[in-house]
Amino acid sequence: MGGVSAAAPTGTVDRRPKQDRSRATRQRLLEAAVSCLAEHGWAGSTVSVVAERAGVSRGAAQHHFPTREDLFTAAVEYVAEERSTALRALFPQGAEDRRIVIEALVDLYTGPLFRAALHLWVAASNEEQLRPRVTELEAKVGRETHRIAVELLDADESRPGVRETVQGLLDMARGLGLANLLTDDRGRRERVVAQWAALLEHALGRST
Repeated sequence: MGGVSAAAPTGTVDRRPKQDRSRATRQRLLEAAVSCLAEHGWAGSTVSVVAERAGVSRGAAQHHFPTREDLFTAAVEYVAEERSTALRALFPQGAEDRRIVIEALVDLYTGPLFRAALHLWVAASNEEQLRPRVTELEAKVGRETHRIAVELLDADESRPGVRETVQGLLDMARGLGLANLLTDDRGRRERVVAQWAALLEHALGRST
């Protein structure tokens, strides 16, 4: 996830261009929103709480994100994009070992981003005005994650069953992420990943 730009020390003038300051403020708000959502859930994550955590005023937060829904959907989308970029960067030349790719994909569902997204999904199930935005966001993130998985696994989706196999992997990874929310499920997760790696080698073969 991208780093947070440092605020100007107290008593000094921030001489960065206005556009850069605005971009830095927006990034701090997005990252603070994800952290709050992961730690406190939807009910405990208000715009005021996020603004305080980000070190900005509520008015500044609402300047960038007029509504609470704007802030949290943008936050989850932002960090998802950051994670996608980081995932691609892990394998710039492709990966020879599919197990390493599977482990990296599973890791996407065991960190703060997944926890934050889960709180957003639960809130959307009860909040009519939030539901269509989260549904659209989930579809977008899901398509991008699937696309990255296909690339990194060197999977040929023109072959029957391959698309469903890759999607099954991602659904399994999400399930492992859910299991990890309440207890440290690392041991079982490693065994499941090893078995899936063996299954995928047989199911996917190698693209030519």
